[in-house]
Amino acid sequence: MQGLIIENISNLYQVKTEEGLYETTARGKFKKDEITPVVGDKVEITVTDEIQKKAVIEEIYERQVYIKRPKLANITQIVFVVSSKDPKPDLYMLDKQLAFAEYIGVNAIIVLNKTDLDQKEEFKNIKQVYSKIGYTVILTDAKQRKGIEELKQALKNNVNAFSGNSGVGKSTLINGIFNKDITQEGEISKKNKRGKNTTTAIKLYEIDDNTYIADTPGFSTFDISEIESKDLYQYFKEFNTYAENCEFIGCTHIKEENCGIKQAMQEGKIDTARYERFGKIYNELKEKEERKW
Repeated sequence: MQGLIIENISNLYQVKTEEGLYETTARGKFKKDEITPVVGDKVEITVTDEIQKKAVIEEIYERQVYIKRPKLANITQIVFVVSSKDPKPDLYMLDKQLAFAEYIGVNAIIVLNKTDLDQKEEFKNIKQVYSKIGYTVILTDAKQRKGIEELKQALKNNVNAFSGNSGVGKSTLINGIFNKDITQEGEISKKNKRGKNTTTAIKLYEIDDNTYIADTPGFSTFDISEIESKDLYQYFKEFNTYAENCEFIGCTHIKEENCGIKQAMQEGKIDTARYERFGKIYNELKEKEERKW
């Protein structure tokens, strides 16, 4: 019987099949082969107890996408949630996450949440920058359900992962999409304006046929060191058009003169602040590479 792993807690996996939900364990051979089933895996199971709905995972089908941390397979879209206020928008984190989505070949959507708290309406500038690049940007006020229907439409026929720093409103958005408390909502710490992480297990929630949401702890801290510093510019998708205008082969787009990307930034074709964040991420990756040796 074929199924989809929709939840993993410790060594138990909830597998959704056409015959219903089964609590499964994995065959020992996977450990020997150093493979671990993860949420999002499509698997073959053998039922061991039909009454108790128990089964064993026999085979893991080939993964289209695999993320190491948090462990997640076969997502097709990542929804990056950024808070307009409390906590303030972390665009450095957003740019790292967008680069990662480009790197693994997954579609990206940006949600600017808590727009009601941003009285200066700075979210409009953020939307303009990323919409110009070509990203879908959705404005939401999750507590008032503003933007929820637009977001639901954007999720259709995808396995969606929600990502963003704690406190940006991921759980509130997911609860709004289902119109009930699916996930526990966290409270922003008044003391330091940072969120307290409330999600502990990775789980896929089904919205309708072929549409799922993964609520994932720790996604905001994922490591992008799989990307080599020299290749980073390729995953800032608006940079690619201008990289061919660089004078030097192997241009890092940081220190060189006659760099097509820097020239485009100076001409206003690339957002200056985003270019500066690119430089910061580049240096971070470069330092990690040098420490390896």
